[in-house]
Amino acid sequence: MSGLMLSRRAATFGGLAALAAFPAAHAAGQAGRDAPASPPTRIVAMDFGLAETLIEMGLAPVAIPNPDSWSQWVVEPALPPGVVNLGTDREPNLELLTALKPELIVSTPYLDAIKPLLERFAPTLTFSVYAPPVGSAYARSVVATRALASAVGRQVQGEALIARTEATMEEARAALAAAGLAERPVLAVNFLDARHVRVYGGGSLFGDVMERVGLINGWTQPSNYWGFNTVGIEALAGSGAGTLLYLEPISADTLASLDASPLWRSLPFVQAGRLVRIPPVLMFGMLPSAMRFAGQLTRHLAEARPNG
Repeated sequence: MSGLMLSRRAATFGGLAALAAFPAAHAAGQAGRDAPASPPTRIVAMDFGLAETLIEMGLAPVAIPNPDSWSQWVVEPALPPGVVNLGTDREPNLELLTALKPELIVSTPYLDAIKPLLERFAPTLTFSVYAPPVGSAYARSVVATRALASAVGRQVQGEALIARTEATMEEARAALAAAGLAERPVLAVNFLDARHVRVYGGGSLFGDVMERVGLINGWTQPSNYWGFNTVGIEALAGSGAGTLLYLEPISADTLASLDASPLWRSLPFVQAGRLVRIPPVLMFGMLPSAMRFAGQLTRHLAEARPNG
């Protein structure tokens, strides 16, 4: 998922013409074929959120786009060895798709432009979590998990994943309350550079998790259907939040520039030392990412409590 931070802000349609021109002979026998009678096991996942959900249900995909970036954005669950690198999500390696002989491809509305192409290689199902209209990423992830589990014959595992996620939310809520950290206004951001952040509002996966674990999301402005706003750091001053959570990855250059910025040093949570660095969590993930974020909140907010 190379370039995730930027690619979700502006879809790049370059290369679609080349994909469309791929010789039909490479996909011979694929178009229009029926789904296999037994549940599919050779699944290509075009999205990291769907891939992490399959892994948690015990059915790792045979291929995903950009697996080398998994450790940068997802981390948990670990990507099993042997998952094939399909290239980029909008320009998948079509020769590899032919050779892999997938029984099912799972995708998202973000890739609707290439769905007709994907359907040449295998039945292709779309699962909508981050798409118009604005909604709840957590609630949509529950719906998508059930639909995905049904499609791959893993209904029991899907319900277990949903139950495990709900239990994780309750455990995190209890832990934060016991530590005296409940009902605190916080902001969750990714730094794009030293002057701009992606701040997560209501309906984002991070915002939904914060609500479920008993925190107050300090960002109350309407967000896009991905659940975020891109703003200058000065916009954070008026949020009223006492703590800033910033997620990795963040470059050393950005940190150095922030340290030298009078504007940054003037922000209330910076002056109070209420800055909490959070290891990577997939911001556009599903229930596995929700669990990881809840765990990171509990651990790192508690560690930062002496400063807060």
